[in-house]
Amino acid sequence: MRDRHNHRQHQLGHAGENRRRIALEAARLMTEQGIRDFAHAKRKAADRLGLHDEASMPRNAEIEAALREHQRLFQADTQPALLRRLRESAREAMRFFAGFEPRLVGAVLDGSADVHSAICLHLHGDEPQVLLDLLHTHGIPFEEQTRRLRFGPESAESFPVYLFNAGDTAIDLTLLPRDRLRQAPLDRVDDRPLQRASLAALDALLADQKTALG
Repeated sequence: MRDRHNHRQHQLGHAGENRRRIALEAARLMTEQGIRDFAHAKRKAADRLGLHDEASMPRNAEIEAALREHQRLFQADTQPALLRRLRESAREAMRFFAGFEPRLVGAVLDGSADVHSAICLHLHGDEPQVLLDLLHTHGIPFEEQTRRLRFGPESAESFPVYLFNAGDTAIDLTLLPRDRLRQAPLDRVDDRPLQRASLAALDALLADQKTALG
């Protein structure tokens, strides 16, 4: 009985070590190669390390934690200034799209942004053509895609996405109906309601960051 218990504990410890290795490698790949999809980064990291058993696969939250650790270790001198620049650009974008009740989401909001990160905004409006007209009027070339967002364990919907560049900064717009302003989609990391920030909340975040940077 004791031998079986010790063997089981050894297996669990080995699997935990492998999860850590995969999470760190996935974080490195996401930082260096601009991979945004956790599942893709996880598979690529597992392939590189030759680890494929299910018990060794880290959760998204473990990869996100490893990503922040990687930034603290290797980008401490550059990442805070980059983050502030992206947040300031996000503020300008939110002012431009003010009529669509914009909400900032993603890495620029949660602080994990890097040189590959886009400014991701959720816009709200019931007539996509109004947004298209705005983009066309200002001569903004864009790429159109769709994105599935979940609002419950078994509730997923597709929404239009518009991608363009403002200078050297990528902008990622997801257009949701106005009634979705009151309900955030679920975060892909932990299945909790996605963190979102209004323009006023972003202004406060920038003020706090300025104080922290001195």
